[in-house]
Amino acid sequence: MNYMRLKGNLDQANLDNRLHYHPEILEFYLSEQDLKQPELIRERIRQLRELGIKPYLHHPPKFQGKFQDIMSSDAEARAYYRRSSELLAEICREEKAKCVVHAHYTHTESSRTVTKERTRQLREEIRQVLSYARDVFVWEDSTEGLFCYANPYLFEELIVPLELPLNVDVSHTFIGFRGDNAKLREVLEQTQAYATYYHLVDSMGLAHDSLPLGQGKIDWRMVKPLVDGKDFIFEINLGGDHTDCTPMVESARYFERLQVDSVASS
Repeated sequence: MNYMRLKGNLDQANLDNRLHYHPEILEFYLSEQDLKQPELIRERIRQLRELGIKPYLHHPPKFQGKFQDIMSSDAEARAYYRRSSELLAEICREEKAKCVVHAHYTHTESSRTVTKERTRQLREEIRQVLSYARDVFVWEDSTEGLFCYANPYLFEELIVPLELPLNVDVSHTFIGFRGDNAKLREVLEQTQAYATYYHLVDSMGLAHDSLPLGQGKIDWRMVKPLVDGKDFIFEINLGGDHTDCTPMVESARYFERLQVDSVASS
């Protein structure tokens, strides 16, 4: 195991850069424009499979320049959420891939008012998607709002009843609890039965900073034994045109070198 688990896009130069490091897992971060080329998405998945690389997709974060929200009051945006989800679920089933999906992002309607009733409403919206995507979608948390682990109703009112397959973003959870490693550990332990995938990225715990591992305040010696053995990528913010994935590679090497003793893993 070399821990080379990377993120990229569909551009061939971007892909070639990642393939140079012989990754075990590669996640394609998709845009609204990418979904207009479903055959290219399929082609990229097949390229990975031929090389023995496990493929993941990431549902487009935006529609017409605005962040997506499964409960948006904009009928056109909700229709796009449903339509894009159905398309990606079909591709994943046929090409044997999985897809990361957000119920909502920050600065959307679902990131504002957190109540038990609204959490239950979100549960029923997600239930509809699960009817065709349970085996291929994993659900990622936000830094605030209904699908944030700081929502006290999220686990018991939504995740447990749906037996929801999760992608836990370690930095999002850390930020949601304002940089509290003890709370992060609680979530990682609580979600063990549901989380099959993780985004590993460091943070100072105040904002969505997407730092390389070791440059923030997350306790990686605590995190490593709780995610090791499952699928994950290093989702580090990149500069320029995002072709050079060096910060992700350096994070993978940091994670590989990390020594975990019996105290840290207890």
